[in-house]
Amino acid sequence: MTDSQHYDPQKIEQNAQRFWQEHNCFQVSEDSAKEKFYCLTMFPYPSGRLHMGHVRVYTIADVVSRYQRMLGKNVLHPMGWDAFGLPAENAAIQHKIPPAEWTYKNIEQMREQMNLLGLGYDWSRELTTCNPNYYRWEQWFFIQLYKKGLVYKKKAEVNWDPVDQTILANEQVVDGRGWRSGALVERREIAQWFLKITDYANELLNDLDTLPDWPDQVKTMQRNWIGRSEGIEVIFPLANTQQTLSIFTTRPDTLSGVTYVAIAPQHPLAKEAAKNNPVIQQFLDECKNIKVAEAELATMEKRGVLTTISVTHPITQQTLPVWIANFVVMEYGSGAVMAVPAHDQRDFEFAKKYQLPIKPVIKPSDDSTWDFTQAAFTQPGILVDSGEFSHLDSATACKKIIDHLEKNKLGTRKINFRLRDWSVSRQRYWGAPIPIIECATCGHVPVNEADLPVLLPEKVEFSGVNSPLKSMPEFYETTCPLCKKPAKRETDTFDTFMESSWYYARFACKNLDTAMLDGRANYWTPVDQYIGGIEHAVMHLLYARFIHKCMRDIGLLNSNEPFTRLLTQGMVLNKGAKMSKSKGNVVDPLALIAKYGADTVRVFMMFAAPPEQNLEWSDTGVEGSYRFLKKLWAQACEYQELIREQNQSQKNAAAIVLENADNEQRDILRQIYEILNQAKYDYERLQFNTIVSGCMKLSNLLMKVPAAKNPDQDIRPFVIHKGFSILLRLLAPIAPHITHHLWQKLDYPDVLLNASLPKTNAAALKTENLELVVQVNGKLRGKITVPADADKQLIETTAVQDAKVSQTIAGKTIKKIITVPGKLVNIVV
Repeated sequence: MTDSQHYDPQKIEQNAQRFWQEHNCFQVSEDSAKEKFYCLTMFPYPSGRLHMGHVRVYTIADVVSRYQRMLGKNVLHPMGWDAFGLPAENAAIQHKIPPAEWTYKNIEQMREQMNLLGLGYDWSRELTTCNPNYYRWEQWFFIQLYKKGLVYKKKAEVNWDPVDQTILANEQVVDGRGWRSGALVERREIAQWFLKITDYANELLNDLDTLPDWPDQVKTMQRNWIGRSEGIEVIFPLANTQQTLSIFTTRPDTLSGVTYVAIAPQHPLAKEAAKNNPVIQQFLDECKNIKVAEAELATMEKRGVLTTISVTHPITQQTLPVWIANFVVMEYGSGAVMAVPAHDQRDFEFAKKYQLPIKPVIKPSDDSTWDFTQAAFTQPGILVDSGEFSHLDSATACKKIIDHLEKNKLGTRKINFRLRDWSVSRQRYWGAPIPIIECATCGHVPVNEADLPVLLPEKVEFSGVNSPLKSMPEFYETTCPLCKKPAKRETDTFDTFMESSWYYARFACKNLDTAMLDGRANYWTPVDQYIGGIEHAVMHLLYARFIHKCMRDIGLLNSNEPFTRLLTQGMVLNKGAKMSKSKGNVVDPLALIAKYGADTVRVFMMFAAPPEQNLEWSDTGVEGSYRFLKKLWAQACEYQELIREQNQSQKNAAAIVLENADNEQRDILRQIYEILNQAKYDYERLQFNTIVSGCMKLSNLLMKVPAAKNPDQDIRPFVIHKGFSILLRLLAPIAPHITHHLWQKLDYPDVLLNASLPKTNAAALKTENLELVVQVNGKLRGKITVPADADKQLIETTAVQDAKVSQTIAGKTIKKIITVPGKLVNIVV
């Protein structure tokens, strides 16, 4: 090119980024005349430095946004910062600076790094969750939920992380350990604030069916977490008292097989039993450190202790012992289970350990035998030894036993959910203060809305063990909004998942200071394409769905779900493992950008694997992507004058008569449009690896456009001009800098960012002949060329008469011939 024959990515990328910034290219506003498209990635914690996982997910979203813009849509692509949380506290301890100072510094660094990648964000909408202008409305929203009865405070056993010194939600316990610290979780009883997510359990479950563009894996994980189960709450009278013990079961067909009852260590009956029994008390103390994750409960050793309490079986009238068992969860049902060792493996293991009776009451439907000394039979079957219900199949027996229990007032039909209410209290400093005041006279009182936000002091002395808010009278000493007497402000802060459950809506009206949201939120939401990690399936994604429905119900939004389409991207691996400092396999994206340019990094990230799959790092793959861009640059240099002349020429598409054009040139033009059609399809499927592959093929085609044998039929300049225009536009979302520069240097109209996606040319796709693959019994045996309008008989005859094919089928009988129009012929012999 006249300015330089050398591909200089740093210079090109700086110029492109400066152009986009100076012209506010990605700043958008509401436009009812255009179809909107809202693309969003799960916003990051401001750690201070981008890693390859960041680069991949942000590039994916940027490609989607730029592609949708080429379709003529009004595209919102914002970025913000999930700024509260434990890492800032840990860094504050390490560096001896307040968390706020550390956080804001990191935000500046990461914003600069994102700009180096060429990410097209509307930075005018940037939000930071630790900014009072943001969490003010979160506090306001909490008060609205409090008024609606969706908030309560109670003492409850919680998951306590002894390292991070805070409560963890069940979702934040992974294999019995804190999701951030990795510390073994303990059980403690602490007063905390809850949101009634269980009030929305049915809707959260049912509305998963309205999300066809979510991965099935995520929907399955949420269904399992919500855990709806239908059954009956059976009443077991306590012996020698007027009390009863209610137990929920989904398997009433096994009721006659109950040989003992087990209660949770936290059950009131267990605490009562321990009062004068040091053995039971010791067992309860040992259970305080039970890991509460279900995976742990399923695999840990089953232990228990016998009480002196007994219950009466509601049907057989037998007396059954009550055990306290470590595998019973207080939070599910009533904290008690009817144990059926013959038909539940967990009950079986416990019974074998403590030599308790095992009574089979269901046999296999196929009359096969089952060894009940080896394992429980857990499938439905035919009832035996079950009185009047014997010989019934399980489904019929369940219905009849439930009817019997309800008729005799021994049970009630019930639907249970595994989902528990969401504990939003955290005993940490760096979070949004909970806007509640505790008054000795009035109880819990919301802060007056006019006094919001409750500001978090940012300049604090921070040791990291306990929240400094608890030792700051200037923070917690206040007056009651109702009686005006001295009162104490809540010193717990919100779980950071509160901030990330509504931020997507605030992006729509970031600078609004009179309300949480306005009508602009209804214009932009729901998010059309949301992108983030599968690890958030049952935390962030479930909470955001819940909060969205709450915002809808108080009149802030008019949609049911926050995210229409969800992509959970794969990880970036190096030598088969996730990149981490401890493994020594980290690749620094900033060093790569400095060496090869951002476009090379982006092309490699999109080319190496489909976005939903894990990506294996490859230095040679990066170098290959760089070579491709250098080749593209060299092609542009070679064809610059030809394309510029063609841009200025009157010999445009309208003047080209393809039927009269050179056959070889016309065939290359057809292949170019075939690549275009496939790329359009792949963009819709988010299969960016095949788009890059298609661009590479298109680049190769443009190097092969021959001179016409007849000058009157020559359309070579047109083919190269049109082909390069298509190539630059297809590649633009993936490699935006080099394509922006080349588009200008080749004198294509306007700027590439405003160019639309190329249209298909039906005339160019017309062909006189078709090449078809020929298979024999499904194996490739040859290729044939037939007229485009050839009928089935001509295609089959040509296939059978092909030299290689006829040799293969010689002496064999043709059973049938299968023809796939335009693609292949399969001869079955």
